Amino acid sequence: MGTTSFLKKARALLRIRNQLVRECLAELLAVFVLILITLSGSAQMVTSSRTKGNILTAYLAGALAVMVAIYMAGGVSGAHLNPAFSLAMCLLEQFPWWKLPIFVAVQTSGAFMSAGAVYALYYDAIQRYSNGTLTTSGPWETASIFATYPADYLSLSNGFLDQVMGTALLIMGILAILDTRNKGVPKGLEPVAVALLVFSIEVSMGSNCGCPMNPARDFGPRLFTYIAGWGAEVFRWVEGRRRGG
Repeated sequence: MGTTSFLKKARALLRIRNQLVRECLAELLAVFVLILITLSGSAQMVTSSRTKGNILTAYLAGALAVMVAIYMAGGVSGAHLNPAFSLAMCLLEQFPWWKLPIFVAVQTSGAFMSAGAVYALYYDAIQRYSNGTLTTSGPWETASIFATYPADYLSLSNGFLDQVMGTALLIMGILAILDTRNKGVPKGLEPVAVALLVFSIEVSMGSNCGCPMNPARDFGPRLFTYIAGWGAEVFRWVEGRRRGG
């Protein structure tokens, strides 16, 4: 009896009643899980020299991570997971503008923390693969585990177009999936449909820049690599940059 009473009091004490705080925590946790799985798929591929994964397994990990993240936060925050999607919701007047900077900060923070977790998880593998030298280019680069970098041939203008087109397609596809006036996805399977959409974009548009489609997913981990030792090169566009992996 005493234990039951204590647990009830503990739950009441820990329960978060503020809706905004609940949404932020849900968004933070969902983005953390999304990026944790996504970057781990890349880390396994790169550090094993593609013997324990390839580009398709990395894309599949990222797509399934989207599904898991939406199931985690969809009922609380709407599982935006992406500043670009939050912005689109504001433009469509389905999300208040005052919440946009809060969600962007939370999403970016979740991605940053997740990059740190992946770095800790794969620390030994990264050090062995790179011989202890953290670089953004060359045959033993490891920066691409965490953020996306342009292919050797890509120009700045073409890279910009690549990011705009991929992100726009993602947002239009999600809006179409959620539009009740369309042929509906069976209730509860919307996250699966979004995951398939992400996977289809990745396997068709991923060769130019890696297809991040999510500013938080790219900037948060990129900022982490800057702090963790990869240096300012992570923020520089270098046309013809050689990448390894």
